[in-house]
Amino acid sequence: MLGVEGLTLGADERAFLRDADPWGFILFARNVDSPDQLRRLTGDLRDGVGRDAIVMTDQEGGRVQRLCAPHWTDWPSAQDSAADGARAVELRYRLLGQELRAAGIDCDAAPCLDLAQDGTHPFLRNRCFGTDPGTVARMGRAAADGLIAAGVLPVVKHMPGHGRTRVDSHHDTPVLDVSLDELDRTDFAPFRALADLPMGMTAHIRLTQLDDRPATASAAAIALIRDRIGFGGLLMTDDIGMNALEGTPGQRAAAAIAAGCDLVLHCNATRAEFAEVVAAAGRMTPAAARRAEAALARRRPADDADPRALRAELDAVVAARA
Repeated sequence: MLGVEGLTLGADERAFLRDADPWGFILFARNVDSPDQLRRLTGDLRDGVGRDAIVMTDQEGGRVQRLCAPHWTDWPSAQDSAADGARAVELRYRLLGQELRAAGIDCDAAPCLDLAQDGTHPFLRNRCFGTDPGTVARMGRAAADGLIAAGVLPVVKHMPGHGRTRVDSHHDTPVLDVSLDELDRTDFAPFRALADLPMGMTAHIRLTQLDDRPATASAAAIALIRDRIGFGGLLMTDDIGMNALEGTPGQRAAAAIAAGCDLVLHCNATRAEFAEVVAAAGRMTPAAARRAEAALARRRPADDADPRALRAELDAVVAARA
């Protein structure tokens, strides 16, 4: 899955994407200006590869949202949304999903199922729904249900659990030195509870109980996600441009695929780096292709529920808990 350069597709970029033929795309604030512009861009991306490709963004709420006011709603963070209860979370993510789907975006890199801890790094802490596995699983399920109802595929993240780490993986490699039995009871539990969902994203964290590689590039960590957590869906990397990983972009992509990831996510790079990653990732394995088809089969048509009625219910739910 690749990022794109700006608000429109130029002829050169369109030709590159046609040849690269990525499984899907990810969009950021640099790609977003207005509803009409965004609909044109998402349409052009799909036309460029000749199929109804997935278009994803990060729309969690709080600090992490790519579609913002004045054209779209500024949603609260996961932490703040959870304070209003599961029904409020479901309604917010359904409305959020409606806004995405109307712009041609049908996949959201959410919900975040990491457990917040006292020492969780600030880049992540308020993106977490809570501090205990039951709350995080319940709120995560509500968020996923809301997105799916709106016709948007959720991507659970960051597997197998980023919340205990005190380092930002955009800059360094977080290290998790905790027993697997303890992680089973805590960090793994929300992911296990939502293991039926169609798509997931790895964390660039190193589990010392397994090996010395970040989970994204660790066959042992991917096996843990598949077998111990039980996730059978399509598994993508977090952005391989993050500094938690070592090597060239191509080396990072190859390591992730060799470890067992289905998709490599590369968000922001030069054209040459994108080409290097495309070549290193290669074609999907038969198993990855089956998981990709299963994920696509979970897509629904755009939600036709009245957003005004959903907002009225959301306001009533929030007011009742005040």
